[in-house]
Amino acid sequence: MEELLKTTAADLSQLKYAVDTFYFLVCGALVMWMAAGFAMLEAGLVRAKNTTEILTKNIALYAIACTMYLLCGYYIMYSSDAGGVLPNFGALIGTENGVDAVLAGGDDAPYYSSRSDFFFQVVFVATAMSIVSGAVAERMKLWAFLAFAVVMTGVIYPVEGYWTWGGGFLSEAGFSDFAGSGIVHMAGASAALAGVLVLGARKGKYGKNGEINAIPGANLPLATLGTFILWLGWFGFNGGSELKLSDVGEANAVAQVFVNTNAAAAGGVIAALIVARLWFKKADLTMALNGALAGLVAITADPLSPSALVSTLIGGVGGVLVVFSIVTLDKIKIDDPVGAISVHGIAGVWGLLAVPFNNADATFGAQLLGIVTIFGWVFLASLLVWLLLKAVMGIRVTEEEEYEGVDLAECGMEAYPEFSSSKK
Repeated sequence: MEELLKTTAADLSQLKYAVDTFYFLVCGALVMWMAAGFAMLEAGLVRAKNTTEILTKNIALYAIACTMYLLCGYYIMYSSDAGGVLPNFGALIGTENGVDAVLAGGDDAPYYSSRSDFFFQVVFVATAMSIVSGAVAERMKLWAFLAFAVVMTGVIYPVEGYWTWGGGFLSEAGFSDFAGSGIVHMAGASAALAGVLVLGARKGKYGKNGEINAIPGANLPLATLGTFILWLGWFGFNGGSELKLSDVGEANAVAQVFVNTNAAAAGGVIAALIVARLWFKKADLTMALNGALAGLVAITADPLSPSALVSTLIGGVGGVLVVFSIVTLDKIKIDDPVGAISVHGIAGVWGLLAVPFNNADATFGAQLLGIVTIFGWVFLASLLVWLLLKAVMGIRVTEEEEYEGVDLAECGMEAYPEFSSSKK
């Protein structure tokens, strides 16, 4: 009987390990699919003559993020006193830690494969870099952007990730960020803001007399599709951050996270659309799309503790803030073609500040410390890198190339060649 019980415990341990590993991988795949969402959203919100280049940026930055995080980023983010300056490849491609415990059914058995953890983490760093892409669209040199991606994904993001999820000082101070409103989204927005300030606005965006000229995107159906893809991928983003699924309590928690994530996105859409109607007298689709994303960013800091109704309200506040932020940035001549800084930065800050209202273990002091630290590090480090790139290789295309479109200047092809006569 004792042997039978041991066998049963071992089988149960292996089953739970398999379930949690599979769940982790599926959630990672959903987050990876967000790369397609960012690509479609940005391609829809830029002009036709810049579509190929922004698609190239999105697929290239994903590949760079995956490679740099493998080479050094993951090790920096989850380093230890026993580590060194070089990546611990054995942790990634060697034997799994805790295999014997899993096979024996021990209490110290890990929940999931360490490789699945790496895969889940690597798609997060790619998400942070994708945020930068849209903000600097239509006037940045492709290779300068990709050079920045190397540093952002290999060093800048992993350092602040270590301070938080890696067990660093922000974690010890009580900073709470469940799935990355600050660690991923605000960090991406901070890097984007630094890049936009160095880069400057698109030609013709702001007039000499202070007027703001709208530069509409070329394909709103594509932008809407991108938003829905991001909405779908966010279930993996937040749901996967629960880390396991194989017991009743965790399964219920994952279900709550999914419900709250969806509710916040819906609240963001409704709130942004109402504000746009009251302010602009029109139902602005782009504001509705950004409202959905702002709601999702806001709830990401804590999608488990609130009720579904409270989550809707959190998302709704994010939707209101994003409309005001987009308009305000335009007024101070910070040109962000897709609203990325507002969506991921302002809504990210709001999401972090909303955590203590629902989570008794969180404090406003720790949240503010995290906000200031992450923004300060990412913004200043990014600003330095952007300035170095500007001095060494230049970061902005020529005025003629910008007028003709960066598709031809950077990629030598157009996304819509049959409509080339009207691309300007």
